[in-house]
Amino acid sequence: MSYRQTLDFLLHDWLHADTLTQRQRYAEHSRETFDAVLDTCERIAREKYAPFNRLIDTEEPRTVTEADGSLRVVLPQATHEAHRAYAESGMLSAAQDHDIGGMQLPYLVEAAANSFFGLASISMGSGLLTVGNANLLMMHGTEKQKQVFALKEFSGQWSGTMCLSEPQAGSSLSDIATKAIPDGADFAQDPLGPRYRLRGNKMWISAGEHDLTENIVHLVLAKIPGPDGKLVPGVKGISLFIVPKKLVNADGELTGQRNDVALAGLNHKCGWRGTTNTLLNFGEGQFPVNGASGGYDGNGAGAVGYLVGQPGEGLRCMFHMMNEARIGIGMAATMLGMAGYHAALDYAKNRPQGRPITGAGKDASQPQIRIIEHADVKRMLLAQKSYCEGSLALQLYCARLVDEQRTGTPEDADEARLLLEVLTPIAKSWPSEWCLEANSLAIQVHGGYGYTRDFPVEQYWRDQRLNMIHEGTHGVQALDLLGRKVRMEGGRGLTLLAARMNATIERAIQQPELAEHANALAQALQQVGAATKAAWATENPTEALANAVPYLQAFGHVVLAWMWLDLACRVAPADTTGGAVTADRRMGVLHATCYFFHYELTKIKPWLQVVAARDLTCATMPEAAF
Repeated sequence: MSYRQTLDFLLHDWLHADTLTQRQRYAEHSRETFDAVLDTCERIAREKYAPFNRLIDTEEPRTVTEADGSLRVVLPQATHEAHRAYAESGMLSAAQDHDIGGMQLPYLVEAAANSFFGLASISMGSGLLTVGNANLLMMHGTEKQKQVFALKEFSGQWSGTMCLSEPQAGSSLSDIATKAIPDGADFAQDPLGPRYRLRGNKMWISAGEHDLTENIVHLVLAKIPGPDGKLVPGVKGISLFIVPKKLVNADGELTGQRNDVALAGLNHKCGWRGTTNTLLNFGEGQFPVNGASGGYDGNGAGAVGYLVGQPGEGLRCMFHMMNEARIGIGMAATMLGMAGYHAALDYAKNRPQGRPITGAGKDASQPQIRIIEHADVKRMLLAQKSYCEGSLALQLYCARLVDEQRTGTPEDADEARLLLEVLTPIAKSWPSEWCLEANSLAIQVHGGYGYTRDFPVEQYWRDQRLNMIHEGTHGVQALDLLGRKVRMEGGRGLTLLAARMNATIERAIQQPELAEHANALAQALQQVGAATKAAWATENPTEALANAVPYLQAFGHVVLAWMWLDLACRVAPADTTGGAVTADRRMGVLHATCYFFHYELTKIKPWLQVVAARDLTCATMPEAAF
């Protein structure tokens, strides 16, 4: 079955996307308009992205030195054409209001449509950071900031970044050292927002420099010194600033002057080679900007930035973009896994090797069979299918929750908010780990050829490997899940999630072929709940969080088992299937569900044992003993 058939099944037969058209915001849409968006994105991905996936892997971004000593990034022409086609499709503003040029498209359909680009060429990019940047400004920016910056990003005229990490701080945002000082006595009167001068360095900034758009809008975390001139320690001292690459006036027109933002160099990673990854210097005087105060040194050094929101609330604002990016990375991981799975499936169907084993052993005189006829190859393909299609179901389920949060009743919107809080760490991390395993299995299915560049699966693996660290490592996500999300608001989010799982269990237990799985999920859910309580029994964070990653792994497996059981409930009654639920689809879902419950869900016991025991083996290992 094609990817599009799988997507249609999940969107329409499982999540019933067409019911969203009953909401006022989406009333002008229909199944036909949704399909038209999917058709357009599938075509652009097929024509402008997929043919160049290997090209952008081998022709990495490079720099040339300009006459003024600055570095300019050069990208392949294919990247320019792909970006242009994507921007012209309107997908950058797909979810926005009609009156600012948007489609008012449900996020569920937007996410599904964007998945084609991840499948075709993940590192060529399709505006993830730009859209997230603009969405943050629409939520937290002033009307002028929305008009000048966000709308230019939605149009594709400008692009956006997220500048958090620093060379010395990494994920520890409380330790960032980038500093922002008020720019002159009239700093608060600037129409674009309170004006500051920033100085510092940001590392690992994706799309931090390129020539795809006429301007780049950096969203930068920095600290405003206190009255004593010192930076406030911890995350409470962090503020958020708009720092454009090129300066603009109050009407959003380029002034012709560069801001004091300079590319220091490119990071060359094992994957995602088509995306520029940069070290940026802010305010070091390479492009001095004369202004009211003359910046840090009176000679124009200091990048001009405009405060977003209130001082000290930068991280709260940035989390809007960070959570959006985390779900985006989860989808990227899912689609890289899916690309490898489809490549492995095609190879297995066409590669002859070996002969069937019968009671008399192998008969070398018989013709070879295709490798998909071997049980172990089917095992590897089933594993990939269960990881990738299960992850896709989770990503789309989360996207559906976003629509519920935006357009549901106040009660439903609040439930969706809490469910997203709990599910976001899993939606980011689970595909990053297990779709990587899917990519590894795709290489294995290809045998020796899988390790060559004659086939795409080795590139998929390299691209995928980065997603385990993109937007926060497993450790960061695990601490978020066990340390905050399952306990927030008295554990209400976890209770809501358990209620939804139990509803699926109740439906499944009525189906004879699913009853065993339903009981297994009920037991697994009970084990997660017990481990959560046991971890926090002493209220000692050191003990509770010592095994946060095994907890995340177990929790994620339970969530994915729930996804598969819910899908199985949709296809189990053979006499009531229809739409995209063909006989092959039914068998595919039921076998993948069976695989996941028999081979994967059984892994959670040892993970949860160390969580419940508050095992400190890792935490107490002496450094000198390594």
